[in-house]
Amino acid sequence: MNRKQKKTLIRIIVSGVLLIAARLCPFEGWLSLAAYAVPYVVIGWDVLWKAARNIAHGQVFDENFLMSLATVGAFATGEYPEAVAVMLFYQIGELFQSCAVGKSRKSIAALMDIRPDYANIEKDGQLVQVDPEEIAVGDTIVVKPGEKIPLDGIVIEGKSTIDTSALTGESVPRTVYEDSDVISGCINQSGLIKVRVTKPFGESTVAKILDLVENASSKKAKAENFIAKFARIYTPVVVISALLLAIVPPLVTGGDWWDWLHRALIFLVISCPCALVISVPLSFFGGIGGASRSGILVKGGNYLEALAAAEIIVFDKTGTLTKGVFNVTAIHPDEISESRLIELAAYAESYSVHPIAKSIIEAYGMDIDNERISSSQELSGKGVKAVIDGLEVCAGNDKLMDEIGVSWHPCHHIGTTVHVAVDGKYAGHIVISDQVKETSAQAISDLKARGISKTVMLTGDAKETGEGVAKQLGIDRAYTQLLPADKVEKVEGLLSEKTPKGRLVFVGDGINDAPVLSRADIGIAMGAMGSDAAIEAADIVLMDDDPRKIAKAIDISRKTLRIVRQNIVFALGVKLVVLLLGALGMANMWEAVFADVGVSVIAIINAMRAMRISNDKQ
Repeated sequence: MNRKQKKTLIRIIVSGVLLIAARLCPFEGWLSLAAYAVPYVVIGWDVLWKAARNIAHGQVFDENFLMSLATVGAFATGEYPEAVAVMLFYQIGELFQSCAVGKSRKSIAALMDIRPDYANIEKDGQLVQVDPEEIAVGDTIVVKPGEKIPLDGIVIEGKSTIDTSALTGESVPRTVYEDSDVISGCINQSGLIKVRVTKPFGESTVAKILDLVENASSKKAKAENFIAKFARIYTPVVVISALLLAIVPPLVTGGDWWDWLHRALIFLVISCPCALVISVPLSFFGGIGGASRSGILVKGGNYLEALAAAEIIVFDKTGTLTKGVFNVTAIHPDEISESRLIELAAYAESYSVHPIAKSIIEAYGMDIDNERISSSQELSGKGVKAVIDGLEVCAGNDKLMDEIGVSWHPCHHIGTTVHVAVDGKYAGHIVISDQVKETSAQAISDLKARGISKTVMLTGDAKETGEGVAKQLGIDRAYTQLLPADKVEKVEGLLSEKTPKGRLVFVGDGINDAPVLSRADIGIAMGAMGSDAAIEAADIVLMDDDPRKIAKAIDISRKTLRIVRQNIVFALGVKLVVLLLGALGMANMWEAVFADVGVSVIAIINAMRAMRISNDKQ
């Protein structure tokens, strides 16, 4: 409990004791009024103050106004104990709500523990702690065992294991050594490492994640917006209804004015919309918090709500369903030597950052002499063109070969084929293979078990390679040999295939996927540790590269939506029944308190279930 909650608890206890004392003392008249007024003021002064302040600012119809009007009215009709009890139970409900919201916030705020407090730099042979924001790109920082890695960078000295659980939700540590990339927010576990900083703090992974989490509550789900609008209409309607209930029946039937006023006050207590106004946002907040503990970052309740209606899931292949680690598995020269073919391909690809280019350079295994390269041009979705030692070298797919008018040979090996042409003549091809992730087949199976009607894979690979991977994983449909623009076009077409209430989800690794992530109903970036593009472009970010977490994210969203619907039906159902009983004179003030505070407490307890994330299918 925080300080404010402790003060409220003390007030509840003091007011409760004073209420019991007033009940036991045989006071009458003004003495009785004074005896009950003291516990009422102790427990209700802040509600009365908020109601008066809000009225002064033109905000009349809220729960503070309803509670004030109902309890002051109860005092006016001589129901002193009921007035104190209503305010007492209302404050108990508010305290319970405050504790529940606090617990839910902690589940998300736990991510704030990844914020580094300092960074170590060496000065005159001594380690000095400085603010991470003072560190510049290119500086060297020292991270000791047990410390948080404060900034993104590359290990230049040392070896260690790092704990990534705060970001990924996974407990298995990762080993890093010289030339390994490390990201801020992880904990160095075993050895001292020196890291060369590659990003300033404001652009680091930890800063982007913290910004994402802090702004998650600003993007409301449709259900949250509906409840907010509903409360703005509902509250004045019930106040007017209570006023009519107090005035019209005695005027028409000549009944007892005090009896109908009493019914109207009960009607007001019952009508307070706390259960809906609090439990629905709390459910989404809890769902987002529970997801964050599993390494699933949801940018807002609207995305969590939309994910529950996922119908078509489209995957990018490389880095999403496959490991994105390419290896040269075959070299087939044509009229030149094998070593010459790999050399020319490596030089042509030397300026590219594509994983395929890196694999060719690694297979070449020798240093690249940049002076031999006169020019280099990357052709999106096709390959590269470079001038090496005065020779024009083109390396890429069959589309590039067709474009430059070179006759190429197909390859029987499974994998991505990189054709090489020198001065307009075919020189041979290199085959690069990418391993399928061990968990990909299970991920597709899990999605189908959850009723996903269609799974689709998009890839720039050759038809045989792409369709082979799709068949191996059990994916319904595969589109191959696609350029980045083609992927957007395919998603546009798939959007027309879903039902009106269904949602299309695109899953990519965040590298060159931004246009497709933005076009889909929901964009999910996975394996996003260190990927700025993924965190920026996607609606949901999976911090590790396990595709099975997509099904888990769907489970969390559906569970959250079920809890929201349960709370709406339960709260409205109970309130409507008790409102009717109150209007007919068949419900007393204590039953009115249950319809307000009791329903709120039950709805809040139910909403807190959204924070509990199980590994079982929901």
